[in-house]
Amino acid sequence: MEHDHVSGEESGGRRGPGLVVAVDGPGGSGKSTVAKAVARRLGLRYLDTGAMYRAVTQLALEQRIDIEDPQAVAELAERAVLTSGTNPDSPTIAVNEVRVDAQIRTRAVTNAVSAVSAVASVRRRLVGQQQQIIVDAVANARGIVVEGRDIGSVVAPDAPVKVFLTASTEIRALRRSRELGEKGVDDVARTLAELGRRDELDSTRTVDPLQAAPDAVVVDSSGMSVDEVVEEILRHVVAAGFVATVPGTSP
Repeated sequence: MEHDHVSGEESGGRRGPGLVVAVDGPGGSGKSTVAKAVARRLGLRYLDTGAMYRAVTQLALEQRIDIEDPQAVAELAERAVLTSGTNPDSPTIAVNEVRVDAQIRTRAVTNAVSAVSAVASVRRRLVGQQQQIIVDAVANARGIVVEGRDIGSVVAPDAPVKVFLTASTEIRALRRSRELGEKGVDDVARTLAELGRRDELDSTRTVDPLQAAPDAVVVDSSGMSVDEVVEEILRHVVAAGFVATVPGTSP
C-alpha cells in the first residue's frame, strides 16, 4: 500500500512535516480498529506499540522466564530484536525474525503483559524504538498513527493530535470477549475481571502509567460506531491544520 503525503497548501492543509496521531486508551476501548481506520483514511503508517510489549511477553512465556523477575525480563528484552510492520492494512510484529502476530493475542499473553510492560528498562528500550519509527515516518513526509497507553504522554508528547479513547468497562469486556471468540456470560464476566485487574496494574505502575495526556481529547466510544469515532478523530486532525483525507481520494 502506497501512503501519500497527507498535507499540502494546494489541498488547503498544512504543509509538512508528517502528521503524528497519538491514540491512547485501555484494553477493549477500540484503539486498534480505530487507529488503523484513521491511518487508512489519512494515508499514514500505523504502529501498535502494545504489540511490541506483547511480543516480549510472548517470548518470556515461551522461554519460561519469570515475568515477575524484572532483571530477567529486562535481559530478555535487551536480546530480543523486534520488527514492526507499519502498513495499517496488514500490521505485523516479529521477534528475532519470527512472526508472532497470532501468538501475542492469546489470553495468557494478555494477562501477563502488564507485568512485563511495568519494567522500566523494557519501557525505555521499546519507547526508544517507537520514537525512531515515528521519526522515520515523519522524515518521509507522511506521518503515522500510533496507539498504546503512553503515546501522548511519553512516546510522542509533541503529537499535534492526541486522543484518549475509552469506553465503559462492560462494553470493553464484551468487545474483548468477542475478539477472543467467546460468547457465554461466564466468559464475559471472566474477561471483565481480567480487564479490571489490568486497568489497575496499568494505571498504577510507577513508570509511564496509563493516563490521558493533559492536552488529549477524551472520546468515550461506548455508544459510538467505529465510523463515528474515526470521524471524530478526523475532525481534530482538521482542527490541527491537516487535511482529513488523502489528496486525490474521496472521504
